Amino acid sequence: EDSETPWLTSRTIDFIEEQGDQPWCAHVSYIKPHWPYIVPAPYHDMYGHNQIQPVNRTEAERKDAQPVFGQYMNNGIGRLYHRDEVRAKVIPAYMGLIKQCDDQMGRLFAYLEETGRMDDTLIVITSDHGDYLGDHWMGEKSLFHDCSVKVPLIIYDPSEVADATRGTVCEELVESIDLVATFIETAGGEVPDHIVEGRSLLPFLHGGEPENWREFAISEFDYSATPMAANLGLSPRDARLFMVADKRWKFWHAEGGLRPMLFDMENDPDELTDLATMPGHEEIIELMYDRLGQWARRFSQRTAISDPQILAARGKSTRKGVLINLYDGSEVAPELTMRYRDRKIPQNHLKPKP
Repeated sequence: EDSETPWLTSRTIDFIEEQGDQPWCAHVSYIKPHWPYIVPAPYHDMYGHNQIQPVNRTEAERKDAQPVFGQYMNNGIGRLYHRDEVRAKVIPAYMGLIKQCDDQMGRLFAYLEETGRMDDTLIVITSDHGDYLGDHWMGEKSLFHDCSVKVPLIIYDPSEVADATRGTVCEELVESIDLVATFIETAGGEVPDHIVEGRSLLPFLHGGEPENWREFAISEFDYSATPMAANLGLSPRDARLFMVADKRWKFWHAEGGLRPMLFDMENDPDELTDLATMPGHEEIIELMYDRLGQWARRFSQRTAISDPQILAARGKSTRKGVLINLYDGSEVAPELTMRYRDRKIPQNHLKPKP
């Protein structure tokens, strides 16, 4: 009970108790099954090597690999997972840590039920990334194969309006940034779309169809501080990867003049065949580059005022603050400037030094 996962569950329950009847939000970030893979009893020997899934990789992936992919396949952690005995030792431990998380979430949910809080608590289960665990000759995270980048997302909405979709699976493209907008709308707020890039998922939960939902999802990876970037001779600005994925195609773009990668997720769900250099895929690659450009041109920095505020201010000036973009007195009503005309303004930078 003193290991990380039950300790955090206990602290979460303490936090909720302290809130009383006030609204609260708890980010319960279980660190496990992150390494180091130290597994407490009884989870340490709950699973064996005969219960793990077969590794997903082929020798063809290692031949003329895309340079960044090749670097990660052959770094220290990747080489460890090339060995079957490492997978046979690590993955059962990983599975035990996941079972501990399951049990502790069950404990937390039981507490919510017992205290009547399950009826008004939105619950989201997700993760920041997966783990290769030897798939594609890699370990840990970093790149864009599904085992790393396609994280679980399970949402429990206690409201009656969500009953229509309860127990169903939504196949739309969602991103982690959608959670912030979902929380704001759940709490009764209005999502400031000039600040928050994600979109609320409540329409999906409530059986609706949001207008103009995204046709592709984006993921980014900055590996500028890694030995892999140094091995490739890349500057920090060029050590970046971008993923563009729709419901069929997954495209990787690598800065620094390195070649891209392309996977047909419909016909190759295991992502074993890179199609980017094969003839016949030029149009889909061009489409993905168009989408990446579309995403890069989005308004993501204009956070001071919203579009409705900008539209309301068009063609109008304010009587407060500094008047800018004015070139002569004819542009402003005389009563606004009369008191300031012919006034001598001291110029501090022109004063003689003592």
